[in-house]
Amino acid sequence: MRNPKDFFRPLAIGAPEPLREIPVRPSRMIHFFPPQLDKVVAKLPDMVGKVDILLGNLEDAIPSDAKEAARNGFVRAAKEIDFGETQLWTRVNSLDSPWVLEDLQAIVGEVGDKIDVIMIPKVEGAEDIHYVDRLLAQLEAKAGLTKPLMVHAILETARGMVNIEEICAASPRMQGLSLGPADLAANRRMKTTRVGGGHPGYRVIEDPPAGDEGPEYHAPRDSSQQDLWHYTISRMVDACASNGILPFYGPFGDIKDVVACETQFRAAYLLGCVGAWSLHPVQIDIAKKVFSPELAEVEHAREVVAAMGDGTGAVMLNGKMEDDASVKQCHVVLELARSLAARDPELAELYGF
Repeated sequence: MRNPKDFFRPLAIGAPEPLREIPVRPSRMIHFFPPQLDKVVAKLPDMVGKVDILLGNLEDAIPSDAKEAARNGFVRAAKEIDFGETQLWTRVNSLDSPWVLEDLQAIVGEVGDKIDVIMIPKVEGAEDIHYVDRLLAQLEAKAGLTKPLMVHAILETARGMVNIEEICAASPRMQGLSLGPADLAANRRMKTTRVGGGHPGYRVIEDPPAGDEGPEYHAPRDSSQQDLWHYTISRMVDACASNGILPFYGPFGDIKDVVACETQFRAAYLLGCVGAWSLHPVQIDIAKKVFSPELAEVEHAREVVAAMGDGTGAVMLNGKMEDDASVKQCHVVLELARSLAARDPELAELYGF
């Protein structure tokens, strides 16, 4: 274990000093793109400013014979495109793959000053983050970077879930976590073949109705589908919040089912996630809608803050008791609304900022 006094010291001579706090910027959607496809990359300039985060994917969705092309395509896009206020991320290959070392060397060495965050898949423990932390420091020093790169880990295994708190606290580079529901489901032996979302068989059922001779066990009963990911997301949010980093929901694979996608994103938003992955342009607008507070929420938050004055005590407002805890919740909504309005003129007009 490192001495706490050494936690914020660079891990290589000449590497930039680690950040004390991660930058918190609008991050409602992480939109994935395949950098080896020129026709997709050509559309990126039109997405700048409309998408919070653009991520060049080098991992699972890229065929093995296209790994080098994807890496080169990402470096070229980072050099040639002005991403402005849109964050540029990349997801490198897993740490046990034959491609990850070259991914990190090329990205940090050639465009380390252009990107914000490197996403690391299948992180299982603090040791994975420690390895990446030291390697990035060496590469930053070699490249002469003055800004440290952030690291984002994907939660995709049961072991990663067990070690989630240690992962979040492993390095000052840690920017956040994303839930990888498909790989995690497979690793847990969950009986679902979906990429994100729920399952119609995971339900609760009401008790049997009473009959003349006791419960009628075979009578029709109402049932409701439950959220397979409630526990996982909640624990991820707690681990991130307690370490000052950001939680994200991951992919929702059924592109055509926009209703279910919006429902899953909203569940993650209400539990504390700041954003979700988008795999198709249609999901960008869903994430933008869900992870931006509704006008009614913002207006209610303003009303409570105004009524509470210095935030102490309690008041009755519209028939409901509001107290210091209410004010804290309302400040969360208002701070999010302000940060989004600062770069989105439509939201600024809607919210009145």
